[in-house]
Formats: sequence, structure tokens, C-alpha cells
Amino acid sequence: MDLSSINKIEENTGFSKSESLRMAIVLVFMIGIMLYTHFNIPDVPHRIMLIVAAMIGGYMALNIGANDVANNVGPAVGSKALTLVGAILIAGVFEAAGALIAGGDVVSTIKKGIINPDIIQDSNVFIWLMMAALLAGAVWLNFATSVGAPVSTTHSIVGGVMGAGIAAGGWGIVNWDKMAAIASSWVISPVLGGLIAAGFLYFIKHTITYKDDKILAAKKIVPLLLSLMAWSFSTYLIMKGLKKLWKVDFLMAFVMGFFIALAIYFIIKPLIIKAADKLENEKDSINSLFTIPLIFAAAMLSFAHGANDVANAVGPLAAINDSITQGGIHSKASIPFWVMMVGALGIVLGLALFGPKLIRTVGSEITELNKLRAFSVAMAASITVIIASQLGLPVSSTHIAVGGIFGVGFLREYLKKSYERMVDEIIDHHEGSEQHVVEVFLEDFQKANVAGKRIMLKELKNNKTDAQFTKRETKSLKKVYRQELVKRSALLKIAAAWVITVPASALLSALIFYTIRGAMLP
Repeated sequence: MDLSSINKIEENTGFSKSESLRMAIVLVFMIGIMLYTHFNIPDVPHRIMLIVAAMIGGYMALNIGANDVANNVGPAVGSKALTLVGAILIAGVFEAAGALIAGGDVVSTIKKGIINPDIIQDSNVFIWLMMAALLAGAVWLNFATSVGAPVSTTHSIVGGVMGAGIAAGGWGIVNWDKMAAIASSWVISPVLGGLIAAGFLYFIKHTITYKDDKILAAKKIVPLLLSLMAWSFSTYLIMKGLKKLWKVDFLMAFVMGFFIALAIYFIIKPLIIKAADKLENEKDSINSLFTIPLIFAAAMLSFAHGANDVANAVGPLAAINDSITQGGIHSKASIPFWVMMVGALGIVLGLALFGPKLIRTVGSEITELNKLRAFSVAMAASITVIIASQLGLPVSSTHIAVGGIFGVGFLREYLKKSYERMVDEIIDHHEGSEQHVVEVFLEDFQKANVAGKRIMLKELKNNKTDAQFTKRETKSLKKVYRQELVKRSALLKIAAAWVITVPASALLSALIFYTIRGAMLP
């Protein structure tokens, strides 16, 4: 047996051990939920169903942590602002804090109002419906995570509720206007996120990295960018992250965010100037100024996600708990502390055990991210949610973040191809000059800022330069610059997963509901 075979066996054995350890931890978590609910829930009718529902809720929370949280920290990891371990620690702490501090004590029992609960008169049927929706959403998320596709957990549970609702009450139970709005978010969220992220990156390039004196430009622009970030994230956090603790309208949140941003501007400007003075006049040096802001963004996005999306895990569980312990079907249900803990711990555990796969997908497998690009994605994540909230547009945080990554990737492709066209113009105007003249011209062209490139191209058109290129040089230049910076395979896989999330979870939920009802009926 050769050395390579031994290494493969060791790698496979190591993978098997780590996988076994993860599954053992999950099993302990699920048994813990079962034992806690068994000994602490009062002896009420259908108590066994509540224990089973609690375990399914824990399974859903694990899958939310494994899939959805990656969108908050993936760009920071991909840009190397955070290590994978650091990102998991920060996201875990702030996800749990968001869920427990600002997750609220009441949740809507019918997610997004997509079905009419009045049609369902039997509380047992309602309990089966919610269990089916919860399990279907969790299974779909599990599958999406296994294939490396970041999908919306909200859409997963919405599809689950819709499918089980149709199975329980027919097609008329569904609010199809709501479903149409949710379907529209498949386009609205990624497109809006992509455009805003690309716009920020384009602005940064033209105001900083394309300048001759990048350090001077950074001293002026970076404090403004970071203050704008503070403004958007403050507004976002006040509106979304703290909405269940403190009701504030948009105008008040916007004004409060502005004064926070103003204070931060005067605090960070001298710090940015001091840090910039130590940097070289290179594009890569400017990236270092965005490290701490990216860590801040990952923490705030995780807090807001924990405060809002933990309801995807505990909402149906809270509805089942309310229906069993209180009797009847209610539009709102209280969230007991133990239910919130199941959601919070499950999300953190799912992130730690299974999150790295999706974090790598989001951070590095779609397009290459540096800190400037990751900053643009983070800005898009907060600003898009604020804009969409005011316009009444349904958006998905997952779709926004991933759309932002695609946006900066496609912008990079556009700029590369634009540069290639400029090189083609140079080549078309000159042929047969000496090699060193060509090299000098290309070097000067590459170093020039945008305005300088335009001047050089204009001089070429007026035949005022001596540089000429052979056809062989032309082909080699085109080969260098003709490249796809966004992986099309990732684009197709993720887009397909987004489109089929609602129908797939709906179909699965309907099948599970029929199975549960068949088992429960005499």
C-alpha cells in the first residue's frame, strides 16, 4: 500500500470521526430537549405531541444555524477580516443575544398570514399542520445545506405552512396575494441587493482605489463611508433588531441613526487618518481600513437575524405549545422562555457544527471577496432591508446578501472586460513597434487613473503614441483579461434552490401532514 493510499484512509477516517462527533452532539441536544420538556411541561392532553414538536423545533433551529447564519458572516470570512472560528464565535454570541434579548415574547402563529386559520376549526388538525410545516421546512433546509445552497429559512417555513394548510383545508385556505408577494421577492431581493452592493463598490473604486494618491483619498472618503455604515446599521437595528422591545417609526429611527453616525464620524476620522499614514499607496493597503467595520457588521447582522428569524424555528412550536396548553387556535401566541432557548441554542449549535460549509460557499465559492467588496455587501444588506420596509416590498435577508455578492462579482467582470476593450483599442491602433516601447506604454496605462486612461486612449486615436502590438501579443492579452469572475455553476445552483424552496417545502409538508393525520386517526 503506497503513501497516498494511507493518507486517503487517514483523511476519510478523520472525516468519519468528525461527522460522528457532530451527530453525537446533535443527539445529545435532541435528548436534552426531550428530557426537559418531559419533566417541565405540565401533564396536559397531547403532551407527547408537544415533546415531539419541541424536538422538531430544535431540529429546525439547527438547520437555520447551519444555513441562514452564513449570510451574515460569510463575506467577512471570505475577505479574511475574520477567521472561520472567529466568525462562528461572534455570530453565535450575537445570534443568541438577539434571540434572547430582542426576540420578543409573542409570535404570529400563521407565518406571514399566508393561510386563514378560521377555516381550521379542529385544534388537533392545527397542531398536525404546524408540526408538518416545521418538519418540512427543517428537512428542506437540511438538504439545501448538504448541497451547499444558501436558501431563505423564511421561505422554507412559509412553503411548509402553505403545503400543510392546503392539505388540511383545501386551496382556498391560502392567501394567494401574500404568496405572490413572497414569490416576487425571489427577484426583488437579489436584484436590489446586487445593485446596491455594486453601486457602493463602484463608488469606492472611483473615489479611492482609482486615484493617484489613494491614501489622501482614503482619509477623506473612508470616514464618510464608515459613518454611513453606522447610520444604516443603527437605523436597521432600531427598526428591526429592537422592534419587539421598542416600537419606533422609521423617521425616528432614521434621525437617531443620523446622530449616532455623526458622533462616530468625529470619533473615527482621526483614527482613520492615523492608520492611513502608516499605509503604502496601494489598493491592497486600503483594504485594511475596513477590517474592524466588517467585524462590526457581522455582529450587528447576526444580532438582528437572531432577533427576527428565530421565529422561523420557534413560531410554529410556540403555536403548538399555545394550542395544547391553552386550547383553541389563536392568531398570536406567547413564547415561553424554554421555547426561545430551544431556538437560540439550536441556531448556535447548528452554526458551530454545520455552518462552515455554507460560510465557505458564501464567502469564497461565488466570487473572490476582499474587504472592499465585503463592505459593499454588508452595506447592501442593511440598506436594502430599510428601503424595502418603507416601500412595503417583501425581501429575504439571504437573497439580499447572496445577491450582493453576485453584484460585486459581476461588477468586477464588467470592469475587467471594459479594461480589455481599452487594451483592444490600443492594439488596434498600433502594430509592429519595439517590445520595450509596448511594455512601457502598458505599464503607464495600468498605473494611470480613470481620467489618465481616457487621455491615453484619446492620444492613441489621434496617433500620438509610438506603441504598437503584434497579433501574438494581442491574443495573449485577451487570454489574460477574458475570465469569468463569478462562478456560473454557483449562480445556477443557488437560483434553482431559491425558486423551488417554497414549492418543495410545500409538497413535503403536505406529504408529512397526510402521514401524521393517517397515523393519528383511528
